[in-house]
Amino acid sequence: MELFPPFVLPATALLLLSWLFFRWRSRQSHDRRSRGVEDAPDTVAGWPPEAARVLTINERQALDLLKRAMPGSLVLAQVPLSRFVRVPTRRSYGEWLSRVGALSADLLLCDAGSRPMAVIDIRASEESDRSRRRHERLGRVLRAAGVHVVVWREGHLPSAAEVRTTLMPLLGPVATGIKPTSSGPMPLIPVADVEELLSEGDARHGGGDAMEPVPSAFFDDALDAVRR
Repeated sequence: MELFPPFVLPATALLLLSWLFFRWRSRQSHDRRSRGVEDAPDTVAGWPPEAARVLTINERQALDLLKRAMPGSLVLAQVPLSRFVRVPTRRSYGEWLSRVGALSADLLLCDAGSRPMAVIDIRASEESDRSRRRHERLGRVLRAAGVHVVVWREGHLPSAAEVRTTLMPLLGPVATGIKPTSSGPMPLIPVADVEELLSEGDARHGGGDAMEPVPSAFFDDALDAVRR
């Protein structure tokens, strides 16, 4: 007399093997996660940090020009879009951040209440197609957010009077704290003298390439890698 039907033992063995297999897979996954946590490099040890300048010489010249031309307004430099542009969260915020949120405005002109009014986009005289597309993507997002975009070319900065003519209507004399006067335009430091002052500052702090800022084109490859 048979204790079990002939199909019971194979079925039981199959269930036992399946259970053992899933237990083994679960343990392997747990071990991999544990190793991942333990093997993760320390932030400082894995990526030894070095201080770098925030602005290039061309960007510093543009910043000085904008401050002199628009006294009383708030001028910020290298501000990520994610800091002053808000987007709905019904879609992936991480995906938006990887597309444009990590891009930075070279110079950001704000009113006295820190409301963004205009972005000065400083572009090279000759730029690659990838750089041009990045700037166009940046400008498209800013204009859609209601922020004016003004393009300045490296080595061909406008005069302070031209800057005021372009940007003053965005802020107005009350917002900038500038009072009308009949005494003519305020005296300005010649651009050549500004360049000399900046160069002297570079020399005092060592100069060289070690302190130069991270190039803006770095984000082209980084963002492309994220999108892939």
